[in-house]
Amino acid sequence: MSIRVGESAEAATFPKAAKKLLANTQLRRNVRRATDTIRNKRAKVVGEMPDWEQLRTAAQQIKQRTLRNLDSYLEQFEKACTAAGGKVHWARDADEANKIVVDIIRGHGQKEVIKVKTMTSDETRLNKALEAAGIAPYETDLADLIIQLGNDKPSHIVVPALHRNKSEIRQIFMDTMGLTELGHKPEDLAAAARDYLRERFLRVKVGFSGANFAIAETGSVCVVESEGNGRMCITLPDVLITMFGIEKIIPTFDDLEVFLQLLPRSATGERMNPYNSIWTGVTPGDGPKEFHVVLLDNGRTRVLADEESRETLHCIRCAACLNACPVYRQTGGHAYGSIYSGPIGAILTPQLQGMEHSTSLPYASSLCGACYEVCPVKINIPEILIHLRRKIVESGGAPMTERMGMAVAGFTLEDSGRLGAAQKLVQLGRQPLDALGLPGWSVARDLPAIPTESFREWWKNRGAR
Repeated sequence: MSIRVGESAEAATFPKAAKKLLANTQLRRNVRRATDTIRNKRAKVVGEMPDWEQLRTAAQQIKQRTLRNLDSYLEQFEKACTAAGGKVHWARDADEANKIVVDIIRGHGQKEVIKVKTMTSDETRLNKALEAAGIAPYETDLADLIIQLGNDKPSHIVVPALHRNKSEIRQIFMDTMGLTELGHKPEDLAAAARDYLRERFLRVKVGFSGANFAIAETGSVCVVESEGNGRMCITLPDVLITMFGIEKIIPTFDDLEVFLQLLPRSATGERMNPYNSIWTGVTPGDGPKEFHVVLLDNGRTRVLADEESRETLHCIRCAACLNACPVYRQTGGHAYGSIYSGPIGAILTPQLQGMEHSTSLPYASSLCGACYEVCPVKINIPEILIHLRRKIVESGGAPMTERMGMAVAGFTLEDSGRLGAAQKLVQLGRQPLDALGLPGWSVARDLPAIPTESFREWWKNRGAR
């Protein structure tokens, strides 16, 4: 089975990647500036909502109901979408999903495709599969375009090019668009991207999209975006292919009312998305003549089977947890070695691609709980991190030093005599420890005070008095 969520070698070395990225001061400034801006905007628009907590609870309950009955809702979606003229394909893994998309494009004799909302296709490495088949993919989200032209990797779920500043983006456009002049203002960069993409919108016959939500009741697909490129991708081509994970299903059209209030506020600090596009099947004389849906599993049913971590699939990809996470804000997204970074990536990637490939990611957290506080669908990420850490330890995947330390601690704590002896040793070593400190710890922290007597000694002496 091919999962392809992240490069396993990278995902297994978060500490090493993080150490390298911490030395990149420009990247850290870019990440902090962008996340600070989004957090401040989010706080303002969330503060305007007197029923924000009720909306979070409603979204959580909708997701719980959906996952309990996911098989029925998927079949309902297929039936409704097919009745509206769409064609539904089921993909077990990345290879099968990519093959379906390549075969559809080849079947129409096309060698180009325009793309929008492509995180799920990033998960399957679709662009590599398209290029290997002689098909040119064109990313149309501005941030995804920057990543593609810069031969880079995304570092954020909502703002993939968050680690780049204006000067870096300008240079990428100058180098790849054949421009001799380009202004330095954001408006100049946006205009250059618009000119670059407009010709492709009008020429390319096949469009590809992801989806924010898919509605079982009507067979509809919903994409929310801020640039208008999505509207171009889903209306202008003759053939439209939409691929999304099976967890993106919601039961009814009315459920959108909840999520369309939560998502923009959590993701970008906007009250609503400028473009909310919803389409159902095909309509003669209006939009694409052919519509395909690829329903992607790629490890999701395995996550669904684990009751303790099932709520991972509630995620609506708003990235609020990334913006709040002190670890992500210091390292950026590349340290996670996966398409999905930050706290949600730390729990999603190991479960999708297998714990053996991502043993360091569940430890990429201080367990401060900031991610849970801002999650619009109330995913308890800290609890799931602890659950995954337990699975790593039980499978023997914990570092040797940690296993040895826990074994020594267990041996010491299970006997009061051994515990007392250890306490006396610590007390005897107090002065040398105070003088020398602990390498890597005392550089930025003070050693905790070591008591002059243990609790047992204190209790005994107290009784004697």
